Amino acid sequence: MTRRTPTGGDGAAGDGARVPRRHRPPIAPQASSDLEGSTVSPAVPAADPVESLHRFAPLVRDWFTDAFASPTAAQAGAWDAIGRGEHTLVVAPTGSGKTLAAFLSAIDDLVSRGLADRQPSGSAETARAAARSSAAERCSVLYVSPLKALAVDVERNLRSPLTGVGAVAARRGVTLPQITVAVRSGDTPSGDRRAFAREGADILITTPESLFLLLTSRAREMLSGIRTVIIDEVHAVAGSKRGAHLAVSLDRLDALLDRPAQRVGLSATVRPVDEVARFLAGGRPVTIVQPPSAKQIDVDVVVPVPDMSAMGSPTDDLTGKAAGEVARTSIWPHVEERVVDLIESHRSTIVFANSRRLAERLTARLN
Repeated sequence: MTRRTPTGGDGAAGDGARVPRRHRPPIAPQASSDLEGSTVSPAVPAADPVESLHRFAPLVRDWFTDAFASPTAAQAGAWDAIGRGEHTLVVAPTGSGKTLAAFLSAIDDLVSRGLADRQPSGSAETARAAARSSAAERCSVLYVSPLKALAVDVERNLRSPLTGVGAVAARRGVTLPQITVAVRSGDTPSGDRRAFAREGADILITTPESLFLLLTSRAREMLSGIRTVIIDEVHAVAGSKRGAHLAVSLDRLDALLDRPAQRVGLSATVRPVDEVARFLAGGRPVTIVQPPSAKQIDVDVVVPVPDMSAMGSPTDDLTGKAAGEVARTSIWPHVEERVVDLIESHRSTIVFANSRRLAERLTARLN
């Protein structure tokens, strides 16, 4: 389901989800006609997954169709709204591909503009001079995540598509402009920070706190060309002090730009959605992409031994101290063997334990 929230407030940063009503700022009085139009507009028909790919450049589209069977409903809805230039909030469960959807749309924009602006090859010095002249406006995509561990998302949802699109272009003999990625967080080496302030990057990965520091330093000049802001895990900051701080930073960023950047928010299932949308764009119109999703739970009850009543009975093992307790059968060796079998037959496995001691003991046994 895709829907749009109406314009509300005065454009300032809005409140996030789960904020007690008594803590929310008062809403300015509105005319009756405004109040009637303040409800969420009817849902827009869901985008066709196949048609949603037609907006991409052939290189990007072919990479996606080679790597995936078809777009998910969240991806199709996100691409449709982002392609219209609207602020977009994508609300979908983990695994729906919403982060890849936001990154791939940004990559397509970079590839398309790079191919359109490509000039006949000249000397290396001429190319370097052109790069220096456009360094201040080079960064066009800003990805903000409240989580400090950014490496997994960057590698899976950003660097993999860049590598894949480059491979498709190489097979077709097309020269793509190099798309660079920079990371700015508390762990970023000083050399990398200076390199970004000097040369910029096409895509910047950062955190809310590092974005604030960037806007306060000279490196903010490198953000003057931002066109798209992707805010991941927006539900983790909406309604918190970090979220209020981020909202101020986003409005400060818009003040540096010729026109406000398009904001794309990514969130897991959260309520109320309208409050998160208000937080994302500060009261401006937002298209909410929230495809219906039903939880699919597959539960198996497995008994690793043929007879549970035999557990705890004395064994024939006579080793050990003569005065010690009689050795008895235990279910744990069978549980450990079953867990090993499950781990070897799956790509990812999560094992829950009742205590940390049990988790450490099981880990030692599995290793």
